[in-house]
Amino acid sequence: MLSASSQGAGGTLLLRLHPLQRLILTPGASPAPMPALPFLSALSGLSLNSLTILSFCKTPELRTPSHLLVLSLALADSGISLNAFVAATSSLLRRWPYGSEGCQAHGFQGFATALASICSSAAIAWGRYHHYCTRSRLDWNTAVSLVFFVWLSSTFWAALPLLGWGHYDYEPLGTCCTLDYSRVDRNFTSFLFTMAFFNFLLPLFITVTSYRLMEQKLGKTGRPPVNTILPARTLMLAWGPYALLYLYATFADVTSISPKLQMVPALIAKMVPTVNAINYALGSEMVHRGIWQCLSPQRRERDREQ
Repeated sequence: MLSASSQGAGGTLLLRLHPLQRLILTPGASPAPMPALPFLSALSGLSLNSLTILSFCKTPELRTPSHLLVLSLALADSGISLNAFVAATSSLLRRWPYGSEGCQAHGFQGFATALASICSSAAIAWGRYHHYCTRSRLDWNTAVSLVFFVWLSSTFWAALPLLGWGHYDYEPLGTCCTLDYSRVDRNFTSFLFTMAFFNFLLPLFITVTSYRLMEQKLGKTGRPPVNTILPARTLMLAWGPYALLYLYATFADVTSISPKLQMVPALIAKMVPTVNAINYALGSEMVHRGIWQCLSPQRRERDREQ
């Protein structure tokens, strides 16, 4: 962990280096990469999801139980993009400027919104199956309960490392914070496998199963009204590398992987908000129309007159 251990009278800051960071901070080591890609992914994700949230606030037609689940996903993905923006800023500075408490807050916020994004995707999949494959539509009580459960569960699991089960620490390049997977002990292993089951494998199972059932039922009568392939692939391709990295850390020495290579799963995950916004917001005709109405007040007034 990169932390200030003490400060002398002359203002010299003594540093205690995390084992993963010795590869970066020793003389001759390569510096942190330029944060162009993290900045672009953070800005695109934040912009698209902010437009989605704004369209819900401005367009009454979008205030439905099904779209409430999409709103929950947009809020979670906006949080991921904000977290990525902070990390990109730190990468530009080549250091973490917010101290150990800021690291804990950054890790908590990023982990909570990531879990909320994964679980919101699963909730949308179940909601779409319920909407298109059953005779009863999704009601407000069910939608509100799902959203409440998603955020309560995500906050609960993200708070556990602050309480001692798991631990937040600096990522290998020392410019952002996440779960510390360098501590291969019983505490980390028990938390990792339990958390991964409830917050990755179970949501992935719900997502895959829901869309496959939709394909089986609606494929007989025609093409399904929503994309049934991209959501599950997004979960697997975006969060799977993180899961594999954490799994590798439980069985082998993670320092055998270069720090820059260890950051690849994080860079992939930071693109999730943009992909989700394209799939769930821009891919929906009603949400797409709501976004254009927000961007074009004259069109909104014309639609109201019609």
